[in-house]
Amino acid sequence: MIGVFDSGFGGLTILRNLQKALPQYDYLYLGDNARAPYGSRTFETIFRYTLQAVRELFSRGCPLVILACNTASAKALRSIQQDVLPYEFPDKRVLGIVRPTAEEIGKFSKSGHIGIFGTAGTVSSGSYLIEINHFYPELKVTQHACPMWVPLVEYGERESEGARFFVKKDVDALLAQDPDIDTVLLACTHYPLLEGAIRAALPPHVKLVFQGDIVSEKTVDYLKRHPEMDARLTKNGKTRFLTTDTAKFFEKGASLFGMTGFSAESVTF
Repeated sequence: MIGVFDSGFGGLTILRNLQKALPQYDYLYLGDNARAPYGSRTFETIFRYTLQAVRELFSRGCPLVILACNTASAKALRSIQQDVLPYEFPDKRVLGIVRPTAEEIGKFSKSGHIGIFGTAGTVSSGSYLIEINHFYPELKVTQHACPMWVPLVEYGERESEGARFFVKKDVDALLAQDPDIDTVLLACTHYPLLEGAIRAALPPHVKLVFQGDIVSEKTVDYLKRHPEMDARLTKNGKTRFLTTDTAKFFEKGASLFGMTGFSAESVTF
């Protein structure tokens, strides 16, 4: 199976895109809902939690794991790839969503000015600034943390007046920093569910970029370039769900992300 990990529900937006692009593959999704959100936690805590989840997915038959969480990708991926995999799991791979997004984001902007909305953890890590500068050093990138956006989604308030208020407040704050921004990246997997409010607050000429499409395209390309990994992945078109909270809690929350008609399994590690 392809393992897909997120601190909670947001990675379901990435999973959905993967299923569309690669419907024949089997997936095992793990949400660390009992300890979410990760956005404001320390580097050490995020690394420890993420590594525990990766080990769990490895133990359940996932030779490839995708960290469908910007915070985990920003704060834990590099350490796992460099300090853990070569010594403990040399035959397994962990991929993130920050670098593949950074590889593509510059193609969307004409002005050379890009805005990023993310969690406090993603923004403070500076990972997007580092990665985008690697591929597009000429771009001006402005970040803005949106601490209210994830709770608005997970509490079912994305269509509320409060959601529109907070989204507009954050959009205005970002554009006040750089009025020349013509492309905005949603660097949190929850944020696509606020698309309506975000588009209403953004000027019509500003492009909105979603990670799901980019990550799924990059995963397809990765498997083409690594046939040895592709050969190890089962292809029955099935998806299973794990959560560190109760199965009932996860199933209810997942319905907000368009995932219904399944049974989740509660795990501890």
